[in-house]
Amino acid sequence: QAHLEESGGGLVQAGGSLRLSCEVSGYIRSINNMGWYRQAPGKQRELVARITGFGSTNYADAVKGRFTISRDNAKNTVNLQMSSLKPEDTAVYYCNSDGVMGYGAPYNSWGQGTQVTVSS
Repeated sequence: QAHLEESGGGLVQAGGSLRLSCEVSGYIRSINNMGWYRQAPGKQRELVARITGFGSTNYADAVKGRFTISRDNAKNTVNLQMSSLKPEDTAVYYCNSDGVMGYGAPYNSWGQGTQVTVSS
């Protein structure tokens, strides 16, 4: 499986900004989709934003206009720029990616998660 390493979480006041990054590593032939999910206490994990290999994006309604997802194919990274943060954005954010390993098998991997806390 591919290894995903997230960074950039932390504590921020409402209205502030944070940038999350995730690097995909391993013996990888190709990366298809990359995305960010989040899970708040007592709630199910939900999609935040996703970007395909062609650069198409989709966002959860709750973050549209505030969050921007981007990817750097040369570095196998996906970023999430979060602005105008709200207390309800508080959650553990997980990076996800799917694609093909170097030996031909598909993968779908998750990062370990990074905490984002927005204070009011």
